[in-house]
Amino acid sequence: MIIETFITTPFQQNTRVLACEETRRAVCIDPGDSANTIAEFINANNLDLQAITLTHAHLDHIGGVSDLHKIFPHAEIILHKDDEDLYYNLPAQPLFMGIPRDELKALGLEYETPPTLTRNWQDGEIYAVGNLQFKILHCPGHAPGHIILAEENLRKVFSGDCLFAGSIGRTDLPGGDYEQLINSITDKILPLGDDVTVYSGHGDDTTIGHEKATNPFLTGVYQITQGRFA
Repeated sequence: MIIETFITTPFQQNTRVLACEETRRAVCIDPGDSANTIAEFINANNLDLQAITLTHAHLDHIGGVSDLHKIFPHAEIILHKDDEDLYYNLPAQPLFMGIPRDELKALGLEYETPPTLTRNWQDGEIYAVGNLQFKILHCPGHAPGHIILAEENLRKVFSGDCLFAGSIGRTDLPGGDYEQLINSITDKILPLGDDVTVYSGHGDDTTIGHEKATNPFLTGVYQITQGRFA
């Protein structure tokens, strides 16, 4: 599997291009920004972008969807139905976070309404990218429609803002729920196996085993109502 990471937005979000080495079929997970740079990588490596695959619809994960879709109009855009309202309300999301309207342009947080979704993720579906097989698991808590993509054969999971190295996603934004997030991690992510590498939406890569042993939100050291900002 080809994995290329682009750190985008003021929130230091990990946008990734994943591709099958044999077929050159590719997806872009969570384009927060930097559409031109992402497109340059895709074209330079002779990849065929089949979809823009979204783990959830917070602004730092979808802010670049419009620009990337303009470059690759044939690519699907896929999101869970429970995050559709967030997605289509992208221009207002900075206001929900308390950012004054007159500061949006200077902060790079002025957005147009994103393009129409192609379809919705279904919990448990297998999504093929060439020879890669991603299992889609609905993991709400950070956002109502949050999903993860697990390539179980290659022992990799792309966890969005559910699980981080040493932390978890924040749950104080609209639709967030701490208990629900912990249940998603416990019931959907941890059973994938200790040897699975976790590629998070922010920060460094980790493994499920390392987080089970050291993550204070999973060991019981911390029991609070929100995780790190992400």
